[in-house]
Amino acid sequence: MLVAQGRKEEVVTTAREIMHPGVQCVDEDANLVEAARMMRDLDVGSLPICGKDDRLHGIITDRDIVIRAVAAGLDLAATRVGEFGCHVHWVNASDSLAQVLRTMEDNQIRRVPVIDEHRLVGMVSEADLARHLPEHELASFVERVYA
Repeated sequence: MLVAQGRKEEVVTTAREIMHPGVQCVDEDANLVEAARMMRDLDVGSLPICGKDDRLHGIITDRDIVIRAVAAGLDLAATRVGEFGCHVHWVNASDSLAQVLRTMEDNQIRRVPVIDEHRLVGMVSEADLARHLPEHELASFVERVYA
């Protein structure tokens, strides 16, 4: 079990306890301009992509937009988010913090969507980990993800 940094009496055990709730999806039919504006307005670097079925279909990052679309000279207003979403790794809300870390480290990702009963309920990012992990564990995580 991991103890929340600065709060020794509180034990952090699940993804739900450290996730950022209220994450917003971008529709797979939205264009890249809409996705970029949404990222700007929400002050985030990635957005989960949801389909008409209200399920998680992927994730798109600001880097995807710049490297894969802008640099390739694509028409951002005509290119749909669903064309650019990358494979998504996720964790269950009830997964242990150890499982969340393992998923992020094994896939070298800095953020992971949290699912509960097939619905997106939150996101765990490096910032969330920084708030909840002891310094030595955070340093170890960063070393493994950026290796």
